[in-house]
Amino acid sequence: MVQPIPAAKPIIGKEEREAVDRVMQSGMLAQGPEVAAFEQEFGATLVSGRACVATNSGTSGLHLGLLAAGVGPGDEVIVPSFTFAATANSVALTGATPVFVDIEPTYFCLDPKAVEAAITEKTKAVMPVHLFGHPANMTALQEIADKHGIQIYEDAAQAHGATWNGAPVGSFGEFAMFSLYPTKNMTSGEGGMNSVANADLERRMRLFRNQGMLKQYENEVVGLNNRMTDLHAAIGRVQLTKVGGWTKQRQENAAFLDANLAGVGVPAVAAEASHVYHQYTIRVTEDRDGFANALRTEYGVGCGVYYPIPNHRLPSFQRELDLPETEKAAAEVLSLPVHPSLSEDDLNRIVAAVNTVAKAGA
Repeated sequence: MVQPIPAAKPIIGKEEREAVDRVMQSGMLAQGPEVAAFEQEFGATLVSGRACVATNSGTSGLHLGLLAAGVGPGDEVIVPSFTFAATANSVALTGATPVFVDIEPTYFCLDPKAVEAAITEKTKAVMPVHLFGHPANMTALQEIADKHGIQIYEDAAQAHGATWNGAPVGSFGEFAMFSLYPTKNMTSGEGGMNSVANADLERRMRLFRNQGMLKQYENEVVGLNNRMTDLHAAIGRVQLTKVGGWTKQRQENAAFLDANLAGVGVPAVAAEASHVYHQYTIRVTEDRDGFANALRTEYGVGCGVYYPIPNHRLPSFQRELDLPETEKAAAEVLSLPVHPSLSEDDLNRIVAAVNTVAKAGA
């Protein structure tokens, strides 16, 4: 039997296991020196030296960032509907209203024209998602934000190391969140990392992360417990030394698929962007779900649909909106394996399977 090719695969090696063992032996398991070192190293490596705050998940990072930025009841934050629900959930959890707008069809990111059309007197910010590892159009979004006096918060959960006009994602907004979930481009086992634009925002984020206190028992605000452990930070520090090489391999794997796939729409990359391919997302215009099922069951090629139900139609939000590009993407997108553990044989199998299924459906 042919070994199935997984859609995603965490890469955990000897170095990560040794790092965890080192922390276990130290007896310092909760948030401590490993977290502090990870924050500093992440900032230096991925976001041009910006201050960083580690959290226990990416969703916590978004929530804390919004709270620290002063988002709350009566505010609106513009978000894409075509993304994982955590983006809108984090806004709703502050008591603010997520305002869903459409994406542009080429890169699956927020449509700047749709963003500007949605701005009201209640708009506090826009939160672009650098979806699948491709940056949103930060030039256009910054112009809109400056024109209307609103803030930018970045959901960079899937975009570690991506750039726009040479600047790394995570260096544009008041804050930016990176997820460290196991299947992201790098992981800490579970966790998140926020980059922040100024010292005041950083301080507030650290307060909300730790029960509202920076000094023990001196609780300044009503806070949460969203701390990262030193165990998770130790894994993240090791992964941080590897993510650059893994990104290069993802980009090489994507280039191979670009050059050899036929009968499907391969992902485009803007001239201003570097894509880090958290997902390699194609478009299948006819019977996407049948196409995916054939890849999995007949050829053992793992694949995923991100995301089949737009956020505005989820039971948790249920908004009646006309977002045609979002609806079209939800019906057509299919993400193929592109992770760095793929072999040359794996890549050839993926190409052969996709091309065969596409030809059969033509």
